[in-house]
Parts: sequence; structure tokens; C-alpha cells
Amino acid sequence: MKRGLLRVACLGMGVIAAPGIVSAQTGGAADAAQIQELSEQNRLLQQQVSAQQKTIDALQAKMAAVDQASAQQSRDLLSLRERVDRGAAGPDAEPPAPSDIAVRVSGEVGFAFFDSGSDGHYNNGEFRVDDAKLFVEAPIWQNVYFHSELDLLTREASDQNVHFGELYAEAETIPGPWGPDFTVNLRVGRMYVPFGEEYQVRGIMADPLISHSVSDIWGMDEGVEAYGRAGRLNYFVAVQDGGLSSISNVQSDKSIAGRLGDDPFSWLHLSGSAMRTGSLSASTSELSAMWFGNGFFTSIGPAVTTTRFSANLFEADAAAHWKEGSFKLSGGYANYGDDNSRANDARRLTYYSAEVVQTIFDPLYGAIRFSGISVPSGYPLVGQATAGEYLFSDLLTTDLERLSVGLGYQFGPPLVLKAEYSLETGHTVTGESRDRENLFATELGLKF
Repeated sequence: MKRGLLRVACLGMGVIAAPGIVSAQTGGAADAAQIQELSEQNRLLQQQVSAQQKTIDALQAKMAAVDQASAQQSRDLLSLRERVDRGAAGPDAEPPAPSDIAVRVSGEVGFAFFDSGSDGHYNNGEFRVDDAKLFVEAPIWQNVYFHSELDLLTREASDQNVHFGELYAEAETIPGPWGPDFTVNLRVGRMYVPFGEEYQVRGIMADPLISHSVSDIWGMDEGVEAYGRAGRLNYFVAVQDGGLSSISNVQSDKSIAGRLGDDPFSWLHLSGSAMRTGSLSASTSELSAMWFGNGFFTSIGPAVTTTRFSANLFEADAAAHWKEGSFKLSGGYANYGDDNSRANDARRLTYYSAEVVQTIFDPLYGAIRFSGISVPSGYPLVGQATAGEYLFSDLLTTDLERLSVGLGYQFGPPLVLKAEYSLETGHTVTGESRDRENLFATELGLKF
């Protein structure tokens, strides 16, 4: 209809111009000058009609594009309405087509050089592919999602095999009798133990330095986790197997961990964490799922007189942020115990960490971290040494401190270059100094 009106309007313009021609023809006495004038008028009229036709063609093309976009929008709205209707139909509704599911694959990796002192883990100097990880995320149905982490090569692994990291299903914003100020999300599978704050920033891109704190407390375990908000507070609580991951769990007791956080100001974050590892078998588990001091919580009683061991942990964290930097402070302790029938192996381990990050000039920043662990009676602490010397042996450490200083150049969110020197000192129960484990490291980190 709109195209027809355009044509009628243009024809009308031609009719308005035509009376001059008709009048000239009916005069009957037109001389050569009049004929020439009429010829010129006719030429101009033809040019005008040609220009009008081009305008009509352009308008028709634009209207066709508008019609096509309108039709596509109608199809999209219909598809969206069908998906919403299927969601409202309940759990027996037909699942969405594969083309409607967006699978997101991402990853990060570091390319590093590590060189440590004579007693350090990298005493020969090493070029390494560091913490190469792939992440896969996909929506499953309504508010249910799948997440997996594939560890191609990790710094802590003693082999070059591919390992699974996190692997869980997640249901977000679960409805229930709780009010609008209380939210519940649920994860089932293998996930990080929600204790402390450092585990959230251990990645290549998230850590401003290359090393971690001396305690570096984190873990990954199978179980179930609930998290969400309760008013202005955020909470995390998990029940997990407790022992180092294996084909099957060898103890019935479970670990329980939780964290409660608050942001009293936009620039300040506070949290408190608590955990029990559960009662672990000294002969079959040997190691807890929790990583501590670059090793694990492990039994220190002799195998012939010790059957079970456990640890209870508490930690407080604070983080302040400003435009060009941040300050983080954490401190905690762990009460270790076992059932050694011939000795009292109870230990109290206290640990702390303080970190400052400041932009020098964008995109160059500096970072410094001081951290330490104290165990007066001694405990297996690896630090930047080798696990064979300080974890799987009777050589116990009473204290370990680390000062890490580094620079970073943030080319952009997906690319960073870092350099660091970590000075580490400590003592064993025999009085021997641990002062040959210092580490120099450089790393190029990227994500995609």
C-alpha cells in the first residue's frame, strides 16, 4: 500500500507539469522557439521522473529491509515465547534444541622461568608451562549449569598428566520459603573448599605475584556446597569427603567448611572461615584434601601407633581497595591432633599474610607480600623446598617466613608480564636454618 501511494504521488507531479505541454500543442501556431522550449521542458521532465524512480527504488529497498527485520524479530519473539512456555511447563517439558545452548570454553596459562636456591624446588633453573587450565561452562536447563576445569599442567603436580579440577553442576537462585533477602545456590560435584579467601586469587591472572603466601591454604574435594546471601552477608558452606581425592572414599567422616562475609563499605571486605577436615585414616588417606604450606595436612605419628588424624581451622580475612591499589590481611590457626598411642602429637599452627598492591603508573604495578607460619613443636612444612625433604620425612619445621616483592605489567585483561623475588627463611626442630630456598621467577600469563 505504501509503495502504491509513492507511485501515485510521483505520477501526480508529472501531471502537474504536463499542462504547459498540452497548452502549447493546442495553440497550433508554435514557432521554432516555442518548440525548442517545449523540448527543453520535456527533457527536464524526463530527468525529474528518472530521479523520482531512483528515489522510489531506494525507498522500496529500505522498506524491504525493514520488513525482513520485522519478520526476523517476530520469529525471535516466537522462539523466546516457546522457550518460556517450555520452562513454565515444569521438569517434564521438552529440553531446548542444541542450537539454543551456548557452551563457553575459556582458559589461562603461564609461561615461566623459576630459579631457586640450592635447597629450593627449582635449584637448576627451569623454563615451565605453568598452571595451564581449560574451563568449560554450559547452561543445562532453566537455572541449572555445568562447570568443569581441566588442569593440563599444574605447578604443584608431581607429574605431567592431565587432571580434573572443579567439575560440578550448579543450580542458581533456588526457590523456597525464605524471603527476598535470602538466596540459595547449590553446587554438587567437585569444587574448591570454601575456606579463606586466597584460593579465589591463586590463578595466573588473579594473583598479582607469582608465588603464593607461605600457608597458601586451599583444597578441592567432592561434595555438596550451598552459597548465597543473607541480607547484607554472603555465606558459603560445604560438606565434602575430606581426604585427598581418590577413586573411592576410605573414611565415613566428612569435612565441613564455611565462610561468612560482609562488605560494610564499598571499599572494604571482611570474612571469617571455619573448617574441620574430618577424622582421616593415617594409613589409607595419609593426606587431607587441604593444601597447607605447599604440602598437605598429614599424620605425624608413626604408622604403627597412629590410625587417625584431623585438623580444625579458623581464619579471618580483610581486604581494602582503592582506585590504584589494594591491601589484604589474613590470619588464622589450625589445631592438629592424632591418636598416636605413644606420644602427644597435638599441634597449634598459626599463620598470617599481609599484601599491598599499588599502581606505579598504568599499566605498571608493584606488589609486596609478607607471610609466615609458626609451629613451636614442629610440623611438616614444605615452603619453596622439596616435598621429599620436608613433607614425607621426619624433619619438622617450627617456623617459616616469606617476603615476596614483584612487578607486573598489565598489557590488558588477557595478558600480563610479572617478575618476582621471594626471600624465604625458617628453622627446623633441630635448630637448622632454612635459608637456601629463595626464588626468582618471571612469568608471562595469558587467558582466552
